[in-house]
Amino acid sequence: MHLRNVTAEEQALLDEVDPERVPVHLAIIMDGNRRWAREQNLPGIMGHRAGVLAFREIVRTCKDLGVKVVTSYAFSLENWKRSSTEVSILMHLFEHYSRQDRKEMLANGIRFQIIGNFDELPAKVKKEFERTVEATRNNTAMTLNLAVNYGARKEILNAVRALAHDAKDGKIDPDAITAEDFERHLYTAGQPDPDLLIRTSGELRISNFLLWQSAYTEFWFTPRYWPDFKRKDLLEAIVGYQSRARRFGGDDQPAKVAVHS
Repeated sequence: MHLRNVTAEEQALLDEVDPERVPVHLAIIMDGNRRWAREQNLPGIMGHRAGVLAFREIVRTCKDLGVKVVTSYAFSLENWKRSSTEVSILMHLFEHYSRQDRKEMLANGIRFQIIGNFDELPAKVKKEFERTVEATRNNTAMTLNLAVNYGARKEILNAVRALAHDAKDGKIDPDAITAEDFERHLYTAGQPDPDLLIRTSGELRISNFLLWQSAYTEFWFTPRYWPDFKRKDLLEAIVGYQSRARRFGGDDQPAKVAVHS
């Protein structure tokens, strides 16, 4: 396991990480861009741009650590309620990120996927996302799921409807439906459930994100705003995750939910 240009503090944390127990699937709720900008008397767009920089660093670190799947919550179904100006800025950032980082994803073996209601996105954003998805489809080092126009309740409803249609068409016996049948209709079909979910900005909820998939996920909450979430913070979260006993419902002593500064 090797990280580039590590500080002494990061190296101390890295020395604590067991490379055999790094989360296979890491989920992230990137929260706090606007508050970060507001507290620094900056326009909101600067918070979102800083958030993109933080995102790049964390994705690179995950790849170097051997994380196999990263699922990041970038834009929810509810985010359309924000001002048209902010939504337009976010869509432009998605378009720009997909185009600018395509070459790096290819070079580093990262497979890029969008989870969410793809068809409702602006045409230019869809075009760039489609290009990156297609260009990276055969990469195997890591999968990066970007949740855009995503809502877990909608995802679950879509899966239920798909199963209902299968049953109506006689393709499946309703009494024989299994969890595996249901999961085949989720956006994350074929991927392992998240081992660790990180949420920044101090909020202690998961906000309609991966509700089915996170049934036995370990949570790590931090008050840091997303633009301030650095490689050191990720390593701290992983060290904390590795200190927990994951029981998957097999013990009456549940793992602790941690809040760290």
